[in-house]
Amino acid sequence: MRENRRVLEEISFRPRQAVALPDVDLRTRVLGCDLALPALLAPVGYSRVIHPEGEVAAARAAGQAGTAYILSTISGYPLEDVKAASSGPVFYQLYLMGGREVSEAALQRARKAGFAGLVVTVDTAVAGMRERDFRNGMKELLGGSLLGKIRYSPQVLAHPRWLAGFLLDGGVRPLPNVVVPGSGPMPLIDVGAALALSTIDWSDLRWIRDAWRGPIVIKGVLTGEDARRAVDEGAAAVVVSNHGGRQLDCVQATLRALPEVLAAVNGQIEVLVDGGIRRGGDIVKALCLGARAVLCGRAYAYGLAAAGEAGVARALQILRADLERTLRLLGCPSVSQLDRSFISCLRP
Repeated sequence: MRENRRVLEEISFRPRQAVALPDVDLRTRVLGCDLALPALLAPVGYSRVIHPEGEVAAARAAGQAGTAYILSTISGYPLEDVKAASSGPVFYQLYLMGGREVSEAALQRARKAGFAGLVVTVDTAVAGMRERDFRNGMKELLGGSLLGKIRYSPQVLAHPRWLAGFLLDGGVRPLPNVVVPGSGPMPLIDVGAALALSTIDWSDLRWIRDAWRGPIVIKGVLTGEDARRAVDEGAAAVVVSNHGGRQLDCVQATLRALPEVLAAVNGQIEVLVDGGIRRGGDIVKALCLGARAVLCGRAYAYGLAAAGEAGVARALQILRADLERTLRLLGCPSVSQLDRSFISCLRP
């Protein structure tokens, strides 16, 4: 996580001075979707625990901002409700939790609801060692044992407004888009074990293609070899991602991996990137290095936690304003004209 940010901060801008730009063009096109800015909202698992409006609020704010929202499989709301909330494109992110039959049923629902594409995450053979989750008692707080929760009660009681909203919303709900035959929606506490039993391998892309019949994005690529394999398996795009630093520690920062991935795909498919994007200037740097667009996760999740839909909208306003300001100070009229000439080279 820190490396993602450090690499972004290493990159310097090379502006063109004395260029009058009364306006700049932020529009781009991703997988056939016209977007008002080159930043999509990344899948954030179970956003409903962050704020009662959760995924619905984030999708609505994304649509109003003219960009796309990617819904996690680990969602607190039915995918149909999330798609209906947004006036923009919505993509479905896929984990194979519960097995192939469960996933195929979700894909059928997503296709019927009008989702624009499928994002298959490939970097979660098991859940990473998320030490903050252990320290903060995530397993105990989501579990059913009252005794296990007592130790962590002070940190929960310190946020009365959040707690009131959480309890009024019904507490921890099962996952409405992971419906196991004979058992119903999967409990959130079972996600970790389900991920360990549901590793995606390249052969799965064949039946996923047959089940989806639309654009497929492979998320979690960090090497040219995997990028090339994604092309060979018929992917329409890849996302260079290290899961926000929450999976395998000590992997490359995503912007360091981006040039290798771009070289491997050689323009055959679109390349997006995430990890560490906090400001409009970060988006510009990623585009200068060759990404089509970026995904933002934490940047909007914090807004959601603070103020629901209004917080997500405000986060997007901040990113848009900084993106516009950076382009004008660079002397670049459009995101489509950004290239390496506007930045210094990364240090080894």
